[in-house]
Amino acid sequence: MAANVRVRRPATPPPGLPHVAPSSHKYPPIRQDHLNADERREAASKGYGPGQRSHSSGGLNITSGEWKLLAVVLLIATGVRMFRLSKPDSVVFDEVHFGKFAARYIKTRYFVDVHPPLAKLLITAAAFISGFNGDFDFKEIGKVFENAPYVAMRMVPATFGVATVPIAYLTLRALDCRATTALLASIFLTFENGLVTQSRHILLDSPLVFFTALTIFLFVGFSNEDKKEPFGTQWWTWLILTGLSLGAVVSCKWVGLFTIATVGVCTILRLWLLLGDLRVSPRMWARHFFARALCLILIPILFYMTMFQLHFLILGSSGEGDAFMSSEFRQTLGRGMEDTYADVALGSDITIRHLNTQGGYLHSHAHNYPGGSAQQQITLYPHRDDNNLWRVLNATVDGYEQYDYEHKPIVYIDHGSRIKLRHIVTDKALHSHEVRPPVSDVDFQNEVSAYGLTGFVGDINDDWVVEIEKSDKSDKESSKRLRTLRTHFKLRHLNTGCYLFSHKVKLPEWGFDQQEVTCNKNAVKANSLWYVETAAKHPQLSTDAPKVNYKIPGFLSKFWELQRVMWTTNAGLTDRHMYDSRPLTWPHLRRGINFWVKDHRQIYLIGNPFVWWSSTASIITYMIVRGFLLLRAKRGYRDFDNTKVVKYDSLCGFLFVGYCMHYFPFFLMGRQLFLHHYFPALYFAILLNCAVFDLATSTLRPKIRLQIAAVLMVIAVITYSKFSSLTYGDPWTKKKCTNAQWVKTWDFACNEFLDEYSQYSGVTVPTLNRTTPVATIGGEPGGRAAIVVEDKLGQDGVAPPEDEQNTAVPIGVPEPGRDVFAKDKQKEIKSLRIALQDVPVINVDEKEISVVAFEPTSAASEVVAEGKEEVKVQAGDVGATGESEDDARPKVIGILEKDMEVELGGDVDDHRKPHGPLDHEEAIADQVAHELYPEARDAE
Repeated sequence: MAANVRVRRPATPPPGLPHVAPSSHKYPPIRQDHLNADERREAASKGYGPGQRSHSSGGLNITSGEWKLLAVVLLIATGVRMFRLSKPDSVVFDEVHFGKFAARYIKTRYFVDVHPPLAKLLITAAAFISGFNGDFDFKEIGKVFENAPYVAMRMVPATFGVATVPIAYLTLRALDCRATTALLASIFLTFENGLVTQSRHILLDSPLVFFTALTIFLFVGFSNEDKKEPFGTQWWTWLILTGLSLGAVVSCKWVGLFTIATVGVCTILRLWLLLGDLRVSPRMWARHFFARALCLILIPILFYMTMFQLHFLILGSSGEGDAFMSSEFRQTLGRGMEDTYADVALGSDITIRHLNTQGGYLHSHAHNYPGGSAQQQITLYPHRDDNNLWRVLNATVDGYEQYDYEHKPIVYIDHGSRIKLRHIVTDKALHSHEVRPPVSDVDFQNEVSAYGLTGFVGDINDDWVVEIEKSDKSDKESSKRLRTLRTHFKLRHLNTGCYLFSHKVKLPEWGFDQQEVTCNKNAVKANSLWYVETAAKHPQLSTDAPKVNYKIPGFLSKFWELQRVMWTTNAGLTDRHMYDSRPLTWPHLRRGINFWVKDHRQIYLIGNPFVWWSSTASIITYMIVRGFLLLRAKRGYRDFDNTKVVKYDSLCGFLFVGYCMHYFPFFLMGRQLFLHHYFPALYFAILLNCAVFDLATSTLRPKIRLQIAAVLMVIAVITYSKFSSLTYGDPWTKKKCTNAQWVKTWDFACNEFLDEYSQYSGVTVPTLNRTTPVATIGGEPGGRAAIVVEDKLGQDGVAPPEDEQNTAVPIGVPEPGRDVFAKDKQKEIKSLRIALQDVPVINVDEKEISVVAFEPTSAASEVVAEGKEEVKVQAGDVGATGESEDDARPKVIGILEKDMEVELGGDVDDHRKPHGPLDHEEAIADQVAHELYPEARDAE
């Protein structure tokens, strides 16, 4: 039987085909990477391509040839962004702010900015390593750099701009795009004029875009690892790096929150899909959830807080940002307050601070309101000064006599106590009456002034009632009576019932830009609360009487306070800027920003129109195609069963979500916005543009695809070169500038450029240190300090002619973005200790106001106009003791010039004029110069 069995000979292959050795198996073994039909469908639903995906780390399957190509692209990007980085050699746009912040870091002087500190710290590190001492002030656009390593500082954002290019290439390769597509994206980014301009100066947007790109790349790598081998070493590496990058991007600018939102949406979607996968146990799903929470939430928070810890450690001394922080915070800035007495009683000398705003101390100075009652001003002043001192006295209404606090038993200030507050320096009482304030001129607001003369007890409008609102739990006595730093109270005006009030409204120049104080009948409680900050030793207190001080805040308290200040201020940046714009205009590049104009050159932030508009077209194309596919799916078409459709839908959908997250939130903001706020969204738009190219050319041969990409690259480079003069501040001609205005709203300063390039060879740059005629004002013995001002009339007494070459931009000069924390310092009014008080200005209108009658001396008679009408006085302003008006008010007589102690010096009349703060000579220099040279003022 066995002998009759024939062994089957292998089939002979057809002629022309090579002979294949027979297999030892009838059926070949199943490969480990083989996917059956169901598995392929599942892989397609998750965005996998057909077959087995690469096992390289993060889904990156980069050949050695690609690395060489990427190195060449990196060299090109370096040349584009580093080219003549030292030009211009003067301050450009917001270098005014961020260069100044670097100087503050080096000087360790505290400042406040609306942006987190990481990018500023990196710029400061470059400046410090290069030997910057922080003396250059970056005061204004166009100021020539002196002793400042500005090239090294500009290298930081330029380096980040260069690094963004290979990150974009690797991101698209990790998203399974072709090498040609990734190369196209890197070239688009390299020659995008707006990104190049922004990365060549000391600005924060280049680090922001880099960390945005890095975060997306790392998250894509993590997502690829998550599909292959969850909880492996590489999986954890990609996840942790993603978390660190999230912390970095939000530590540059709060716009990084949009990147966090992008990653968060994709993470939630992935967890949702895992929750529906029955092969994933609940315990395994919990591991996925907590791993992501740890790395994508906790790590970014810790990174962000660490940056602020460095910020606080470096800025350890007092600076211009003090006024925006609480008193407790300022205690940590190297100029803390000494311990002060806890008890407040009649006769105590105290300083009073407003609780809800950072306006500062209740303050007065020897300057009157220009309108209203024309009495002495009451303001809030943020700095410590003798003019903040007030003495607590008892109310004198109802016949109460002045309490002898020096010899009689001590009387503490309780809830309901009636008091007067006497300004120690000018010897006037805190006063209010039915007169509208000069700024908040509304019916429910009354003016608050300082009123009275030495020896005048005062009237009912000087009396206030203390109402305790809040106390410190650790100090039981603070709820029963006024205690320094521990009791929050309100002051109710006894006669009118209004409450002492302040809000974030500044007085005009005549009020030295200090914060307004009023008496509000409809006062918001938060703005009516005050507290005593310091109390001098009372005559009846022993030397060992209890003392108090601010509680030193820890890191978390300082951190949260600074976040609140940044958030409130950021939301309040609603002032218009000459070159601000709204989000609706960004995708079609309606207008740019004038960064710098000087020496017939201009730097203007404008994008590469070809890259910009093609990216916007890709966004619109994706929306249309995606909507069309949804309609087809509704009609029963099974387009999403196609693995190719699923792949590109996942790829483009991810980039589209990133674009939306970085663009549409700006529509919700009412704050000041600029074109550069669009740059993170533009990055996603460029990647999506290239992904659409990858889809459109997916059926073409590689050679044809490369040729099409080359054409697009050449167009991008040509368009870039068209506007490169605006990018680098190079010479340009008026004709070329006019021809480059493709959109009528592109407001280039074409009139600034010369007619021919040959003319630039004859242009001389103005000498930095030009000689300016000066004049010295003051300096007399015993008089005002000497002030050096510009002599606008020159030596011959004739105003010099204006320069023939006027480089002013007719359509608007470059203007930096607003830094609300960099306001001019409050004009400080030093204490003027004078024996003869300012003569009140008598108002002749029909308002009934409190005025102190007086008889002018020979020295004061010159400032009193003859024939002044007698002003009516309210009946309530006269003491209620039945005395006549004349008897109730003292008369100033027999005062001679030799009895006056006037720090200003000069004539008797001089000290009455509101010259302004004595320690701010610079602030009044122009005013004095105008007084001496009226011809020059008229010539202006």
